[in-house]
Amino acid sequence: MSKITTATLLKMKQQGQKISTITAYDASFAKLFDQAGIHAILIGDSLGMVLQGHDDTLPVSIEDMAYHTHCVSKGVKETLIISDMPFMSYATKEQSFENAAKLMQSGANMVKMEGGSWLVETIKGLIERGIPVCGHLGLTPQSVHLLGGFRIQGREESQALDMIKQAKELEEAGVQLLVLECIPNKLGQAITQAVTIPTIGIGAGQHTDGQILVMHDALGISCSYMPKFSRNFLIDTGDIKKAIELYISEVSEGHFPGPEHIFK
Repeated sequence: MSKITTATLLKMKQQGQKISTITAYDASFAKLFDQAGIHAILIGDSLGMVLQGHDDTLPVSIEDMAYHTHCVSKGVKETLIISDMPFMSYATKEQSFENAAKLMQSGANMVKMEGGSWLVETIKGLIERGIPVCGHLGLTPQSVHLLGGFRIQGREESQALDMIKQAKELEEAGVQLLVLECIPNKLGQAITQAVTIPTIGIGAGQHTDGQILVMHDALGISCSYMPKFSRNFLIDTGDIKKAIELYISEVSEGHFPGPEHIFK
């Protein structure tokens, strides 16, 4: 298999093939996931919670992200590598250019940013400078205090319509991939149908173009709690590589997420 790119993922959407994505933070797990056939790896700022033990992602620095991106890149041959832009690392266009460059130089193939319409000009600037961008709508963990906690987003009609509008604006700005987190199943479907770029869901229902899980949740080793939208694949296999292969297969065949994992 050749290196997976954003063009690969777009072709998968167009052909109705599901995309499987997972987080990783070091070379060893990244190599295992790469060999299992995962399509994309996200170095998530979730590392602040699952690796550093914080209550949220806010303390994570750009230096943390660059370090773990570099580690993951050493274990990957074929998988697309996406790296999170951490809290306040893209508050201005100038900051975003500098910090995105750090992540790309550390081995990322794409950077991910949380937010909607307010990011349009920043995204355009990054695209002009050759940096691919993944968007993120719905529950945006970096805004957890503004949102009043880790809560489902988009249940009100006005909020749902606004999210669809913002998804279109992000695509028009040049975003090539869109993560949707903790939104109702029907809204995940509506956004996926409204844009031509692939959508990757985490608690966004069964109709997105792909799924992403935090590796600690997928392997049942999270130290806090198991989110409703996740599943422990390791308990079914007893082997980490087989667990990831099962995850990929279940996503590909449309068995995951099941009805018990979605929000209405």
